[in-house]
Amino acid sequence: MLRRIASFVAKAPAVADRLPSAPSTVEVVIVLSDDGAVAALNEQFRGMAKPTNVLSFPAAQSGPTDLGTDAVSLGDIVLALETVLREAADLGIPPADHLSHLVVHGLLHLLGYDHIEERQAEEMEALETRILAGLDIPDPYAGSEPVTAMAQ
Repeated sequence: MLRRIASFVAKAPAVADRLPSAPSTVEVVIVLSDDGAVAALNEQFRGMAKPTNVLSFPAAQSGPTDLGTDAVSLGDIVLALETVLREAADLGIPPADHLSHLVVHGLLHLLGYDHIEERQAEEMEALETRILAGLDIPDPYAGSEPVTAMAQ
């Protein structure tokens, strides 16, 4: 599932220019954790002492980190599995769909997308929706609050 998600993200036209040029391997570490550990990370790095569904840690502020001749690290994505499952139940959607959405969301953060300003949020959410449609996952924003509001 994760390889399929990564493939769809990499093929999105808006993403292609943000990927490192021609590496044979792009590495992303994905950690499934619990609410307590994610709350501690969220407090340490964002000053918010509560769990959130996904945190992204880019490998380098200036761009991907070269791991050698053919490998590049984009960074780490940490997901609070308890929060993800609870949100999926609250939204009435399959947990795999919500998890996939949050992995896409995290990958886009690693590639430099953000949702601090409304224009940025609209761009990022539209891109997420297009990528997820390619994975046969319904629009996560249709009829619900966007992740930008849920994660606060």
